[in-house]
Amino acid sequence: MAQVFDRSSNALARFSLVLTGVIVIALGVTLDQLQRSPWVTRQGQRPDQPIPFSHKHHVEGLGLQCQYCHTQVEKAAYAGIPPTKTCINCHAQIWTNADLLEPVRQSWATGASIQWIRVHDLPDYVYFNHEIHVNKGIGCASCHGRVDEMPLMYQQNTLQMEWCLNCHRNPAVNLRPTSEIYNMAWAGPSSEKPVWCTSTVKGGATAQNVSCTTTDPTGKAPEVAMLQMSAEANGPTSSDVPPLGITMPASYQKFTSQIDLGKYLTTQYHIRNPEQLSSCETCHR
Repeated sequence: MAQVFDRSSNALARFSLVLTGVIVIALGVTLDQLQRSPWVTRQGQRPDQPIPFSHKHHVEGLGLQCQYCHTQVEKAAYAGIPPTKTCINCHAQIWTNADLLEPVRQSWATGASIQWIRVHDLPDYVYFNHEIHVNKGIGCASCHGRVDEMPLMYQQNTLQMEWCLNCHRNPAVNLRPTSEIYNMAWAGPSSEKPVWCTSTVKGGATAQNVSCTTTDPTGKAPEVAMLQMSAEANGPTSSDVPPLGITMPASYQKFTSQIDLGKYLTTQYHIRNPEQLSSCETCHR
């Protein structure tokens, strides 16, 4: 019987299998990079808004606090988009004839809402609560970037699940004192700029139980610091107990690195461990 396939067919078949494998791998890598690209995540994109609102001008230039416009950020799942009334509070008196602000005046006159385009728009199946993150020591800039330096608002991070889980697995790198939540320039403690924290002994599971300062609290009362050091070394004695009616200053801990401060705040804020935070049950009840 004559041979149907030539001897070179074996080599061709092997080459075809290898080529198919390479194509499948290349396709997988391409799709993976595509779904992480700004084309999908919209990272860094600046959508055309009905009004070119500048956060840099209002936050850095005029010193407006985040809560003035985003009134619900500390008490609701959504930070909230400010109503036209918030804009008119100022612009009924300044820049009253500016062409750029005509949509604001039209909205105020007609009662129709300004059609802002959401920049940080999560999928409907994602549950994110601003309240719990803000009150547990996550600053605005940790997610939104340096908003005070953005003439036009854009999405700083990918907002993909991988990005969220990186923080949930190690929240210490992003935690800060609640007094610094709205400080866009917060960079964490260092040896040159340490941070001192203490527990307010209020009880409960809120971040308000911690008080932090960037000013050395022991510098005003060195004798108190020596007394606390002696008590920690030798144990409390009757001489360490302040006279009745005199309140001892709180015992502060000094931090010179973000990791050390973050671990301390993780405990004080009663934040769940990474296994609990990254479990499906955190969002999917």
